[in-house]
Amino acid sequence: MYRGFPMPNFFLCITTSLVIICGGCSTEGSSASVANTSAIANKELSSTVPASKIEIKPGSPADTVRAFYTKLREKKFREAIFLTNLRPAVEGLTDAELKEFQVDFEVIANKVPAVLTINGEIVSGDKATVTASLPGEDPEKLETQQLELRKEGDVWIILTVDEAAEARIKREGKNYFYALKIETHEDEARNMLDRIAKAQLAFAMQNGGNFTGIDQLVAAELLPDDVKTSASTGYNYSVTLTPDKQIWTAHATPARYGKTGKLSFFLTSDGKSTPRITSKDNGGKPLSN
Repeated sequence: MYRGFPMPNFFLCITTSLVIICGGCSTEGSSASVANTSAIANKELSSTVPASKIEIKPGSPADTVRAFYTKLREKKFREAIFLTNLRPAVEGLTDAELKEFQVDFEVIANKVPAVLTINGEIVSGDKATVTASLPGEDPEKLETQQLELRKEGDVWIILTVDEAAEARIKREGKNYFYALKIETHEDEARNMLDRIAKAQLAFAMQNGGNFTGIDQLVAAELLPDDVKTSASTGYNYSVTLTPDKQIWTAHATPARYGKTGKLSFFLTSDGKSTPRITSKDNGGKPLSN
C-alpha cells in the first residue's frame, strides 16, 4: 500500500454526515471532470490557505495532490477518489452505496491538516513524485511523505495502492470496497477479542480473580468505547459470565452480515489456559463453539 492516503479502521479504504457524497455529481465521470476538480480546488485554496513551498501550476501533479486533499477534507469523497487509482472502485457505486462507507472515509478526512504544505515536485515523463507534510504514525505530528503519481492522458492521478491492489480493483470494481471492508472488520474482530481477553486478565488481577462484562471493562478504561457499538467496528460484541464470574466467553457477530462481515467469532476462556478463538461463516448468527 502506498502512503499518502491513510486508511482507517474499516476498512479502509476503509472506512467515514453526508447528504450528498459527491456534492451533486453523478455516478459517472470523465477526465475533463477530474481536471476541473483540480482547477476548482486550486482556486478555492488560493484565498484560504497560505502558499506551499513551491509554485503549483494548474494541472500539475502538485495541483492534483492539493485538489485531492481539499476534496477529501471537504468530504467530497467521490471527487477525491476520482483523482486516484482507486477510481474504478467507486465509479459503479451509487450515492446511496457510497454513503455506506462515509464513517470510514470521514476518519480519513478528519486526518487531513487544515493547511496542506506541499514541499516539492519531481516529474519524469508520465511519472511524478510530490512531497507533502501529512500525518504519520503519530496523528498529532506531520511528517514529509512522498506521493507517487501517474499521468493518464492529460490528467495526473495519485497512486494510493500498489499494482497488485490496483489489478484487484479493476477486477472487482465496486465490490472492492465491500470486500476490503469485510476483511478489515474481520481482522479487527479477532484483535478486539484478543483485547477483551487481556482486559479480562487485567481486571481479574485487581478484583479477586473475578471477570466482568464489557461495560465494566470500558468503565475501567481497559477497552475502548467503540467495543459497545458496531458503528465503526462493524461487529457486535458480547461477554457472558458464569454465575461465579470465574469463567467467561465472548462473541463477535457481524452487525450486517455480508456488509460489515461474514465470519462470526467465539472466544472461550477459563482464566487459566490461553483463550481460544474460533470463527465460522454462520450466516450472521452468533457462534456457539
